[in-house]
Amino acid sequence: MTAGQITAIQPAQEAPDQAGVGPLGPKPRRISAGRIGLYAFLIVAALFFLIPVYIMIVTSLKGMPEIRLGHLFNLPGEPTFQPWADAWLHACTGRDCNGLSPGFYNSVKITVPSVVISIICASINGYALTFWPYKGANFLFGLLVFGAFVPYQVVIYPLIIGLSSVGLFASLPGIIIVHTIFGMPILTLLFRNFYAAIPVELFKAARVDGAGFWRIFFHIMLPMSLPITVVAVILQVTGIWNDFLFGIVFAGRPNWPMTVQLNNIVNTTTGVREYNVNMAATILTAAVPLLIYFISGRWFVRGIAAGAVKG
Repeated sequence: MTAGQITAIQPAQEAPDQAGVGPLGPKPRRISAGRIGLYAFLIVAALFFLIPVYIMIVTSLKGMPEIRLGHLFNLPGEPTFQPWADAWLHACTGRDCNGLSPGFYNSVKITVPSVVISIICASINGYALTFWPYKGANFLFGLLVFGAFVPYQVVIYPLIIGLSSVGLFASLPGIIIVHTIFGMPILTLLFRNFYAAIPVELFKAARVDGAGFWRIFFHIMLPMSLPITVVAVILQVTGIWNDFLFGIVFAGRPNWPMTVQLNNIVNTTTGVREYNVNMAATILTAAVPLLIYFISGRWFVRGIAAGAVKG
């Protein structure tokens, strides 16, 4: 091949790069019927949830004379935060008129220990079931998973009898034990699936180096468990904070959580029904789970995906 032929071939070989040719095939259509339908569904779903929130917020910022005008969707003419202060400090929850603040502190006292204890126990259970299998481990795991589908109402009476026999019924330790027990099955399932996705070679290498049960757990498994731990925290905090049934049955009147206090505020029949105070109390009760979702939402999806790799 002559030098002239080589020179003629080289521009032909460089032409695609110089022209910036992209991937072959037809370009995807930016607008399609499926995409329009998807966005329409998402918009409708968002409005379905956001319109009640909007009504709650604007109603909580109105005075009762403005609410009686019946303009539900109108912005407040003279915004006021007095209903929020009344909901927190002065609203009547039955015979007491101390607002939601006692219920908030009771919910914190119930939620924090219950979340910590249940996550610690579930993580250890999931770790042991995955890397330290013993005789009957699969049967025990099946019982735990079955417990996640048992209706709460079925076991309320046996729990009342059991806690009463040991002097824990209608007490703070009693309600903490109940929430820990009912959070154990689903959390154990999440942690077990998460640890099952971890390469077993990592566990074997630690065993070769002489690490035991607790050393492997605290130095290797636990630091890797942040995504699934965030999922567990969100699920437990949301479930325990929003719980009404266990709170009213097992906590006892001095320890009634925020949800029970909210129910008493909304259903108080004496005097004038203050819708602005009721709306403010509802938003205050839901604020903690919403705040946790907003702060750690990106970890929630990542942890759920990591915990669903293996069954």
